[in-house]
Amino acid sequence: MGELMRRVILSLATCVGLLPAGMAVAECDSGEMVIRMSTVTNYDRHPTGLAATELAKRVNTEMNGLACMEVYGNSILYTDDKVIEALLKGDIQLAAPSLGKVEEYTKLLRVFSLPFLFKNVEAVDEFQDSLTGGLMKFSMIGKGVRGLAFWHVGMTQMSASVPLDSPLDALGLSFRVLGSEIGLEQMKAVGAAGKQMPFSEVFAALESGEIDGQEDTWSNIYGKRFHRVQDSIIETNHSIVDNFVITSVEWFDSLPGNIKTQFLTILREVTEERNKAAFDVNQEARQLILDDGGRVRKLTPEERQEWVDAFRPVWEKFEDDVHPFLIEHIQEVNTRH
Repeated sequence: MGELMRRVILSLATCVGLLPAGMAVAECDSGEMVIRMSTVTNYDRHPTGLAATELAKRVNTEMNGLACMEVYGNSILYTDDKVIEALLKGDIQLAAPSLGKVEEYTKLLRVFSLPFLFKNVEAVDEFQDSLTGGLMKFSMIGKGVRGLAFWHVGMTQMSASVPLDSPLDALGLSFRVLGSEIGLEQMKAVGAAGKQMPFSEVFAALESGEIDGQEDTWSNIYGKRFHRVQDSIIETNHSIVDNFVITSVEWFDSLPGNIKTQFLTILREVTEERNKAAFDVNQEARQLILDDGGRVRKLTPEERQEWVDAFRPVWEKFEDDVHPFLIEHIQEVNTRH
């Protein structure tokens, strides 16, 4: 995207009132490297948008004179379906699509969607911070895309219109699943039906009985009041919802060493800070569900193992995509949490 187009978009957004909710645009000085980031989320409430905004704030303060960062949210520039193409063309420099949207480029990252593979978010963090987890950021290098960071939205929980005391209770039920082939397969594993539908339609579908249950993060469950039309929520923490901060190999390799080092340091610090904040937001949402009369059921270690065993065939179905070594390594990480 050229400078003229940037100014046109900025002007139009200001005229129609999109600027406060959709962009965090900086005043770039002449000679500064402009770093444009596109996200599909709002930038003032969603965990990914807040992380992007904080990253831009710190870049514009600490790298003033060297670099200038702008964030375009709410898919104003690109949807997740188009954002990688835009990166490769050089129209933007950073993006943060959901992990499910990069499966066309690498199936290795499907490991984060496998149900009950990670024990909790602390296990996710340890794995992502490990050498093995770090190497996963390079899984798209062959396509010209480099991963930089994983930004958490939250761990997923499961709810239904009837008590889910064991995997057998899911038999014959229908669940809205997050957008992935794995989500459909995980429901088949317990004799349930998975269904994909827009997030905005889920509450009405639960209320009408079109579907019996759903999976999502605490913050999304509370935000859409799913708990009000469900018998209870079981605290499964069965997969992680992440956005993957990516850039193009060409742009990243072109950065001068001092700029690259400083930018990566800021990104690492922002990632640690905002991932912890995302966890806190989800825990607050969990408590708000309880305060609002919702029922949350915490699984005993033995009960959780029942669910792990029930979903293990899904791991085996996708192990060629993610490699058995990763599954084994993550199980070893789980023992410490």
